[in-house]
This record gives sequence, structure tokens and C-alpha cells, in this order.
Amino acid sequence: MAILVTGSAGHLGEALIRTLNHQNRDVVGIDRVDSKFTDHVGTITDRSFVRQVMNEIDVVLHTATLHKPHIATHSRQEFVDVNVTGTLHLLEESIAAGVQSFVFTSSTSTFGDALTPKQEAPAVWVTEDLIPQPKNIYGATKVAAEDLCHLFHRNQQLPCIVLKASRFFPEMDDRKDVREDYEDSNSKANEFLYRRADVEDVVDAHLLAAEKAKSIGFGRYIISATTPFLAEDVLELRSNAPQVLRKRVPQYEAEYAHRGWRMLPSVDRVYVNERARSELGWQPKHNFTDVLDRLRRGGEVLSPTASLIGKKGYHSVEFSEGPYPVESTE
Repeated sequence: MAILVTGSAGHLGEALIRTLNHQNRDVVGIDRVDSKFTDHVGTITDRSFVRQVMNEIDVVLHTATLHKPHIATHSRQEFVDVNVTGTLHLLEESIAAGVQSFVFTSSTSTFGDALTPKQEAPAVWVTEDLIPQPKNIYGATKVAAEDLCHLFHRNQQLPCIVLKASRFFPEMDDRKDVREDYEDSNSKANEFLYRRADVEDVVDAHLLAAEKAKSIGFGRYIISATTPFLAEDVLELRSNAPQVLRKRVPQYEAEYAHRGWRMLPSVDRVYVNERARSELGWQPKHNFTDVLDRLRRGGEVLSPTASLIGKKGYHSVEFSEGPYPVESTE
């Protein structure tokens, strides 16, 4: 079974290629950037290129995208060209090639303004049933691409799974206040409570989705670390997140005190992965408790695979302030 990975030079694309190579699977990587994980250099906006690489492909893992950090350097039209038209090319050529399953990497950023509760309102308990409210061209084009996947399942019976991944990149936070108030590792550890996944678990979710796509038909799944919080915690999380965490993971305080770390005073949303665990059989290995255990043993917040892949950045230029000039990465 031949597997096509788009965006093979990116964080997730490289992780998928590494994993599939280790499993001795037949995998083809494509990207507009040359790398040792890229077999064919080209862009998914080029229909003829897509048709050429689709030969004898059985599974498509579509991770290639323009990301939110590119908003500062790319036009809205470029976002449409890559994220929407590029996805359309892959879907149409998948039908022509008889592809058996199509997995699309989307983002929790698609929820947009729905992730921000009003003042004094409870934290948002984010499930797949939350209606997206995109607040920029990135979110809008990812929602459009999700809908294309749904359309191709409905009308062409292509088994499609959409994975709405939370942040898994190792780059620094784009928010100035977070960079100033929290050490980077402290910030990422906090995120495992409510809005982060490890790339190893994201890879596992993609491979499971490819296996289950035919039996499921179509599905959207949030891919984020399993939270220790419960739905009943959402009100207190807005006013006193450390107090909630003392109840759910009491051992955190000693490790944080040892490192001089701080927990966020308030949490405004919690990503819930229950549906992915139930329907895909996904068993994410990395969560906040796992991070604490790894730190006690002298390890790092992120997994060995995440550390091996490292930071890639999103631009070829440096900006005067921050890793990229985008307001907030959801």
C-alpha cells in the first residue's frame, strides 16, 4: 500500500515520513521545499504535478498548508490557492487514481472566535460540535478545505477523515505577553492541559485515520492531548485555573515550584479528544501528567521525536519582534 505525504518537509510531514520509513512502509513525500524527506519537489497548486505523483497511491496524508504565521507574508489569494485549490486538486486526483483513504490535517484554529468566551463566562469546552467562526484567512481556508473533503465523501464516496490538530510545533509562542511572562518550556507544559498535542501522537492519529477511513466514511476529530480537566471545571478554570489543577493533578505543584514555573491564572478553552479516542481508537501517550513524569526523570517537555525534528520556522527572514508577526495563534 503506497502512501503519499504532502508537506513532507514540515514538522508533521517529516514525522510521518520518519515513522513510515521505520515501519518499512511504501511512502512518497512531496513538498515545495527540497529535503531528505521529500521525493518530489513541487506545489499542490500545480494540477499536473499532483496528477504525476498520484500514480499508484492508495492513501493520501495531506499535511501541506499555508499556516497562520504566513498571514503576514502571503496574500489571501495565496491562502486560497494552496489551502483550498491545492486540496481540491488532491481530492480530484485521488478519485481518478482510486485512492482508498484521504486524511486531511486541519486545525483547531478553525473554531476562531468561538474559542474566546465573554468576560466572566465559563471556559469553552471544545468538541467537534462547536461551530467554527474563522477570524482570518487561514481559518477560513481550512474550513473550506474541510468542507471539500466532506463533499467528496458525499458525492464521490471517497473515505475522508479530517483531523483538527491543536498546536504541536516547537517554535516559541507568537504572543509577546506569554514570551515575557513564561519560560518557553513552562508555557508548553501548561498548554498540554488544554491546547497542545505532541507530534508523536498526531502521527499516530493520522495513521489510525488512514486505517479507519473506509469504515467511518467521513469524520472530523479534535487531536489534542487528553486533558485532566472535566466539563464541570469550566467556570472555575476562568477564575482560578491553579486551584482546579491542584484538584486534578496535585503533584504538579512540587515540580513547578522546583523549576520556578507558574501555572496560568485562567484558562479560556479546553480541547476535548474523546471522540477521536472512541471512534479512531486513538490512545495519545503524551499529556500533562506524562510531561511531569518526563521532567522528573530529567527529560524535556516535548517527546524525543519532536526534539529530533526541532524548529523549522515559517519564514526565510527574521522579524524585529517575535517569531512571526501574527497576533495570536489559536
